[in-house]
Amino acid sequence: MHILNNQIFHFINNYNPAYIGKLNKNIKLIYRNHEKKPDIEYLKKLQRFCKSNGYKIYLSNDLKLAIKLNFDGVYISSFNKRLIIKSNTHKKFTILGSAHDLKEIRIKEKQGVQIIFLSPVFINKNNRYLGIYNYLKLRKLTRCKSVALGGIDEKNLKQLYIYGINEFASIKFIEKMYEK
Repeated sequence: MHILNNQIFHFINNYNPAYIGKLNKNIKLIYRNHEKKPDIEYLKKLQRFCKSNGYKIYLSNDLKLAIKLNFDGVYISSFNKRLIIKSNTHKKFTILGSAHDLKEIRIKEKQGVQIIFLSPVFINKNNRYLGIYNYLKLRKLTRCKSVALGGIDEKNLKQLYIYGINEFASIKFIEKMYEK
């Protein structure tokens, strides 16, 4: 199965040019680091590296900084409920967001999200998950493009394809693929 023909998003929490440079250019990167406040110079280096090497890069939860540093867009976590106004963005700027249920989907729609990550699709550390059928139901309830997130591994990736789900996001699965 060749996963790189699909739309794939990968969460990263640090700027590691050696690691990022190994990734396929089809993989879109989302920088999110909950442990430290982003340093502007650090983010500029990350953005320049990604742009010069053909990677799409999104910044988590900071619309103004994503626009200022010319990122490809912003990712709005499910816990972020602030209203987003996209008027200052360029045409290709994309707003991504995540949701776990219908209420959060409606919030993300009000925030102007264009691509919504529905999660977790598969069992994760919390033992709380949507499952394929609930994912499919939720994705029908929004006009936003949807991406499967959470608990994805090589085994259950095949289940996504069986149900015609060709977009997914991952942290660990992508890391494991490129460790080999």
